[in-house]
Amino acid sequence: MAFRQALQLAACGLAGGSAAVLFSAVAVGKPRAGGDAEPRVGESPAWAGAARAGPGVWDPNWDRREPLSLVNLRKRNLGSGDDDVPPRMDHYKAKATRHIFLIRHSQYHVDASLEKDRTLTPLGREQAELTGLRLASLGLKFNKIVHSSMTRAVETTDIICKHLPGVHTVSTDLLREGAPIEPDPPVSHWKPDAVYYEDGARIEAAFRNFIHRADAKQQEDSYEVFVCHANVIRYIVCRALQFPPEGWLRLSLNNGSITHLVVRPDGRVALRALGDTGFMPPDKISRS
Repeated sequence: MAFRQALQLAACGLAGGSAAVLFSAVAVGKPRAGGDAEPRVGESPAWAGAARAGPGVWDPNWDRREPLSLVNLRKRNLGSGDDDVPPRMDHYKAKATRHIFLIRHSQYHVDASLEKDRTLTPLGREQAELTGLRLASLGLKFNKIVHSSMTRAVETTDIICKHLPGVHTVSTDLLREGAPIEPDPPVSHWKPDAVYYEDGARIEAAFRNFIHRADAKQQEDSYEVFVCHANVIRYIVCRALQFPPEGWLRLSLNNGSITHLVVRPDGRVALRALGDTGFMPPDKISRS
């Protein structure tokens, strides 16, 4: 009986659809009276839920795709005396590895007042060419390119696509730049809680939508490119590695850089590269 109860508990919490994720709140930390920073006291973001593992403890069901959590234990065949859970779990086990390449957009005109006018600079266009050449040189069969709908990401994607002909592209608002969660340590430029509350829910939705182990039906390893923004990438890296997401601002990414995450069939995640621009000449590197 104890084993059966443990299985039932482990099966709880199936992931909802992407639309539901958009309405999930992201914790923004304690209010700071008078603008003074107060120490955090072991706060957990709202998305983590009450079952979040402690510091240094890996949660194998971080993407809610652990096979046991996908089996409906209420439909067990108890009358036959056979334990049919293991074969049913096999039906949900991932078989392939996902390689996720997160590309930060190239340098752009930061002083433009309208987002549509924040186009790539001449240097930014060179950076995108170099990034496209680098991806092409890897000799991988890329499955798709997903990009933010912001102008600088769209233009970066267009240039990269010239070096990856035939790869399907998808635009999404989920990957647009924003403030994912209040950073720790705090920053000097203050933002109202509403900014983190709104941007954070969307960026968390992007993480849940795009970063997870392969579907059980996927037979071969996949290679996917995501062209987006520094804050989004830094947050995704922290979440994927199960590091405190409040630490996203401690990372730094160059324009046109490549971050490579690997998600194994068992849900384990590895960071192969973070913000790599070693393929660019020093005079072509920027962080605007």
